[in-house]
Amino acid sequence: MTTLALNDHPTWASISKKKRPTVVLLHGGMDSSAGMLGTVGPRLARSFRVCAFDRRGHGRTGDTPAPFHYDLMASETIAFLEYLAKPAHLVGHSDGAIVALLVAMRRPDLVRRVVAVGANYHYRALGPIDSFEVEGPSFDKWSRQYAKQSPDGIAHARVVVEKTLKMFATEPTLTVEDMASITAPVLVMAGDDEPIDLAHTCSMYEAIPDAQLCIVPGASHEVLRERPRESGRIIGHFLRSQLPPKTYMPIRRKPDDD
Repeated sequence: MTTLALNDHPTWASISKKKRPTVVLLHGGMDSSAGMLGTVGPRLARSFRVCAFDRRGHGRTGDTPAPFHYDLMASETIAFLEYLAKPAHLVGHSDGAIVALLVAMRRPDLVRRVVAVGANYHYRALGPIDSFEVEGPSFDKWSRQYAKQSPDGIAHARVVVEKTLKMFATEPTLTVEDMASITAPVLVMAGDDEPIDLAHTCSMYEAIPDAQLCIVPGASHEVLRERPRESGRIIGHFLRSQLPPKTYMPIRRKPDDD
């Protein structure tokens, strides 16, 4: 574990020293790297150099007065990849998946493959979810967990939630044309019971050139926690597999010479 200065801000990071292809885990909103490092991280570490960092205001990285924006999160991630000094696979969950897609658009030279788990490219696709207000038992429970890691302490928990909810209400605002500009191989992955409209998830898959799609049955937005072994196996297979995949009855990926 180490502390890096990413865009001049002290940032907690976990950087493996293994000499293998690099996978960077990008955690979800109001979460930290600990979740992904503890669920899919161990299985991926069998084949890859697994690295992660806690974004500003999340986990063990302190906050600043600035609002949360996905574009700024993407800039943090680009700074982390530049520190690693080599292209990497990006495996992102929820907000981390949105960030991974933005990085793939902005800096394709830094990205090998992307796994986007539970992502939405436009905020309007986010359907009704259980209300998370800055009062009540849910907030109290989350704030105690937040304070166990954050250098800002429990008093800052309300600020983080308010900034996050404001971002959710207005971002991201990407389009299918933006998705079509992504050149890295992408696996679009989700549970079959997501707060994100399934048609929106499918439109992402259909827009990104040569993307692959995985809908995990009997799983929610927390598919990585609910099905860690299965998720790790699926993600690892995608990152290691030959591209384009060869199938018996290709339709969407029909070879050009057929």
